[in-house]
Amino acid sequence: MECSAVRKVLTAAVDGELDLRESADVDGHLQSCAACRAQLEAGRSLRSAVGRGASYFRAPPELEARIRAALPATSAARASVPRPRFWQWPIAVGALATVFAIAATIGLYTTLPGVDERIADEIVSSHVRSLLANHAVDVASSDQHTVKPWFAGKIDFSPPVRDFAAEGFPLVGGRLDYIDHHTVAALVYKRAQHTINVFAVPMPEGTADAAPRAGSTHGLHTVRWTRDGMTFWAVSDVGAEDLARLVALLRAAEAPK
Repeated sequence: MECSAVRKVLTAAVDGELDLRESADVDGHLQSCAACRAQLEAGRSLRSAVGRGASYFRAPPELEARIRAALPATSAARASVPRPRFWQWPIAVGALATVFAIAATIGLYTTLPGVDERIADEIVSSHVRSLLANHAVDVASSDQHTVKPWFAGKIDFSPPVRDFAAEGFPLVGGRLDYIDHHTVAALVYKRAQHTINVFAVPMPEGTADAAPRAGSTHGLHTVRWTRDGMTFWAVSDVGAEDLARLVALLRAAEAPK
C-alpha cells in the first residue's frame, strides 16, 4: 500500500475497524514506513490517554439555569410570559450547542475500546500477520531446550517453553513479536493443520495472577491469563475446546511444585 492509502485508514486501524486482510496490508506497509508507523502510534497514544483520563462531569446548575432562561416559554405559560426577544436566540442556540457537544464527547469517550480490547486486537493482528507472511517462527524446533535458550539475550525475561506433542500439541518453535510497545515472546504450537500462537508478555512487578478468560476477536478464539509476573495470550482458529486444553496443559506445566 502507498502512504496516501494507508493514512486514509489509520483512524480505522487505531479503532480496530479493519478486517483481517486490510489489517495485514496496513501492517505490512508499517513495517517499512517509519512515518506512517509514527502516525499510527500517535493515534493509539491519544486514544489510550483519552481512555485513561476521561471523566464524566455533570453540567453546573448555572448552565441549566441559563438554558432554561433562554428557552421559549411553554404554551401553558405563553399568556403570562412575554415572548423571548430576538437577541436571546443566539444565547439559547449557543447553550444547546454546548450541551450537545458535551454529550457527544462523553459518548465518544465511553465507546473507546479498553486496554484489554486494544491488546487483543494487536495479538490477533500479530497472529494473522505471522501466517500471511509465512513467518510463524524465528527459531524452528520442537525441542524446548533449544527454543528457550534462543530467547536469552533477546528479551529481558524467560518465557516458559514446553512441548506437548504427546498430547497432540507439538511445539513448532518461537519468535519475537511486538505488542503494546513491548518486545514479547511468541511460542508456536500445532493442532492438526491449525497454528496456535501463545504470547508471553511481561507485566509490572506486583501484578496479581488471573485465571484464564476466553474471548473471540475477528473470528479467532483467544484465552488470556496471568501468572508469575507474565500475561499469556493464546490465539488460534482452532476450536475453543482445543485451545482451552492447550491452556490447561501450559498452566499445569508451570504450576508450583
